This record gives sequence, structure tokens and C-alpha cells, in this order.
Amino acid sequence: MSNINVTVWNEYRHEKQSEQVKAIYPEGIHRAIANYLNGQDGLEAGTAVLDEPEHGLTDEVLDRTDVLIWWGHLAHDEVSDEIVEKVRQRVLCGMGLIVLHSGHGSKIFQALMGTNTGALKWRDDGEKERIWIIEPGHPIAKGLGEYIEIPKEEMYGERFEIPAPDELIFISWFEGGEVFRSGCCYKRGQGHIFYFRPGHETFPVYHHPEVLQVIANSVRWAAKSELAKFSYGRVAPLETVR
Repeated sequence: MSNINVTVWNEYRHEKQSEQVKAIYPEGIHRAIANYLNGQDGLEAGTAVLDEPEHGLTDEVLDRTDVLIWWGHLAHDEVSDEIVEKVRQRVLCGMGLIVLHSGHGSKIFQALMGTNTGALKWRDDGEKERIWIIEPGHPIAKGLGEYIEIPKEEMYGERFEIPAPDELIFISWFEGGEVFRSGCCYKRGQGHIFYFRPGHETFPVYHHPEVLQVIANSVRWAAKSELAKFSYGRVAPLETVR
């Protein structure tokens, strides 16, 4: 059985601008996630960043990508609309998409969700987050206990302006009392999409073993679409298929 090919996309701005973030992720958030995935059976991960030509998401890269992981925060508006549309079409034709943390504000997530807000409450006080697993039988929750606890994180709170998830896997609780839908599954066209909340850049969240396990589980889940196995160059955009 062939490996699942993953591309981890990151703005790679915080790590260059902040010594605090650079100390946590000296090679970037994208490398921290890709390095973990490359140590898992059946997964093969590469990376792409905003300042590369075509944001690193050339046709060649996307054609070999079964699942794209997206982390963005500072520079959502700098992502080319042309690249966003190209990625959107890949998702509709079967490529999986994992959107992390502040990626809820990205153009690609909003294009696929049909919303341009993704508004939520937030507070960056380094509070404890407890992520409750409410669907323990779901493949994304494989190998987890009742909850994941992150000692310090940025708080995201409801109301979160997103479409109702097809499946809700996790709900977060924070020390201030807020709750948040933190593990949301969607299907758009033939593509599987998972939004996973944790990942503020000033905390070592992507060194947390259970957070990384969720990402690996979600990659395997999102790669299930059979259309993802075809060359996208030979598949017409979904809206034009009759």
C-alpha cells in the first residue's frame, strides 16, 4: 500500500519575527509537524510556505498531495486568490484539508465553508485547555483517552461563526469557563476537511504528543476519498462535471 502524501503549509512569519516563537519552533511550525508525520507508518510529509513561488503550492506539489495541512495567522490576505481557487478545486476533487488553529481565518477555509467571518471570542492569557473527546469511536480520536490537556494555550470561545459541522469530535473547555467546538469535520465535494483548534504559536502545542497524534489521525481520515488517488490534471473541476 502506498504512503499518504502530506503537504504541511505554513506562513512561516512568526518564527522569523519573534525570538520567542523561533525558540519553540527553530525550523518552523511546518517542520515540527512534518517531522512528526514522517516518523509515522504510511505517512510521507513535505512542506510549503507563503514566501515561496506560488506559496509553495505549485501544480506539481498539489498533484502529489493527498492531504494538505494549513497553518496561517498574520498574512491571510497575502495568499493569492488564484492559489486559493486552485486548492479549493483540489479539495472538491478529493484532496483532504486539515486547518489548524487561526487557519479558521484563511481564505481557503472561508471559501470552502461559505463564510467570510469565522468570528469567535479569544483571550491570550496562557490558560489551561482541556479538549474533551465526545466521539471516542471516531478515527480521528483513535488512541486517545477521555480528554487532552494542554497546560497553556490561547483561549478561543463560542460563538464560533462556522457552519454546523457534519461531525463534532472535540469540545474544548478553558479555565475562564468558555467552551469551543475544537474538532470539526466537513465534506465539500469529494474532499474531507477537519478543523482542529489548538496551536497558538507562543506555546509548544505542536510538541504535545496527543495533539500530534490527532493531526496524524486526521490525515489518515481525510485521505479516504477515492478521487484523491487520481491525477488532478485528469480530473475536471467538480462544478463542471456532468
